[in-house]
Amino acid sequence: MTSQNASPTPPRSDAPEQAAARASDRPRPSAWYTRFGPQILIALVVGLALGLLARATGHTEDTPTWLGEGLATLGSSYISLLRATVVPLVFFAVVASIANLAQVTNAARLAAKTLLWFALTSLVSVLIGVAVGAVVQPGVGTGQQAPTDYTAREVGWLDFLKGLIPANFLGLEASASVAESGAVSVSPDFNVLQVLVVSIAVGVAALKVGAKAEPFLSFSRSVLAVIQKVLWWIIRLAPLGTVGLLGNAVASYGWTTMGTLVKFVVAIYLGLALVLFVLYPALAKLHGLSVRQYFSGVWPAVQLGFVSRSSIGTLPVTQRVAERNFGVPTGYASFAVPLGATTKMDGCASIYPAIAALFVAQFFGIDLSLGQYALIVLVSVLGSAATAGTTGATVMLTLTLSTAGLPLEGMALLLAVDPIVDMGRTATNVAGQALIPALVAKQEHILDLDRYNAERADIMEDEEEIVDARRHDDTRSPVSAR
Repeated sequence: MTSQNASPTPPRSDAPEQAAARASDRPRPSAWYTRFGPQILIALVVGLALGLLARATGHTEDTPTWLGEGLATLGSSYISLLRATVVPLVFFAVVASIANLAQVTNAARLAAKTLLWFALTSLVSVLIGVAVGAVVQPGVGTGQQAPTDYTAREVGWLDFLKGLIPANFLGLEASASVAESGAVSVSPDFNVLQVLVVSIAVGVAALKVGAKAEPFLSFSRSVLAVIQKVLWWIIRLAPLGTVGLLGNAVASYGWTTMGTLVKFVVAIYLGLALVLFVLYPALAKLHGLSVRQYFSGVWPAVQLGFVSRSSIGTLPVTQRVAERNFGVPTGYASFAVPLGATTKMDGCASIYPAIAALFVAQFFGIDLSLGQYALIVLVSVLGSAATAGTTGATVMLTLTLSTAGLPLEGMALLLAVDPIVDMGRTATNVAGQALIPALVAKQEHILDLDRYNAERADIMEDEEEIVDARRHDDTRSPVSAR
């Protein structure tokens, strides 16, 4: 028995050694040039320099040089990698996101609020686009007349609705072409709007089936995880893709050709800036959220969207921003963010088609009626899903011009600067896709405000930590919308 008067043996003090061991176990911050953000900035500079060099050495579309073709190949290869993941990513992401609603209390209310905010922000954005186009008037003063064979063309809503009906299970299509040598090439294509319709139907059906659909839903979640891992690898190649995309745009079009459309580009970026730096911060402020934290949190998605020009390609980062930086619950974020990546396009489906339609009308000296303005607004709000989250907004512009009865020939004028404006369009898209889930979560009192206001970490660096955090979130009780 130990005497009560005996003094206890003092513990050996090894705190310094333990602290040193813990410090050595911590991952050391990587050098600045190995981080994703600086890599993108370096790629922008390199792409611009190589594009100017290719242009200076005689590269044109008619007389391509090896440098110009190399940049074009590099850029198109990166876009092809992104496109290759679109169909399976959209299908399994939407199916899994709908299935995740089963874990969310008051899921119907969350879904309805999300769609309502998508529509409201799209409406405000397209009105901003119309106002900018009317004030700046980017197409006025050209002296051009409408094409002699031009007649007003209308695309009825019946035609639009027919486009929603899948021709096959996933809306896959293929076109064949015969080269001068006689070789036949088949180019596969897809209608992501139809993929979206099918995936929503399958997801809702799986919810209705109940327990019997669990193996299918588990398989869908597993496939989605694999696809997202592959897409993550592709995203890490974004600096290389940036060099090719920007370099090819500069080499192919040059500053002289682009200069004829400078006013249009300025109008587009003015409209995008009003949405990104006025509308979105105002919405965050009205919900009691820090504007500074919003911009610092959404920056990783914005910078990737800017260079990748693909909301779908940016989807994993946008979802991480919503969950990790903004504190949106995983169950709700996994529904709202994938849905937003395919349907919420304030840049591509609101600002761009509104200003582009006014530019085409002004370019050809066509006076728009109030009814045509109303059609532009209506199509932009209801037809945003047609942009499908992939690169470019040609489908949306076609729908807008056709419905408003404007010459489709005007689209050719805009293709030269499309890569330039598409960067800003997509950056604005993903900024809104991350914001709306945060606003709805704040309204429903399920937003983790401590995480929203916390110091930002580089979510492009700590993938394993994010996975661990997501597993921790998944072990919590289902989200409750109070």
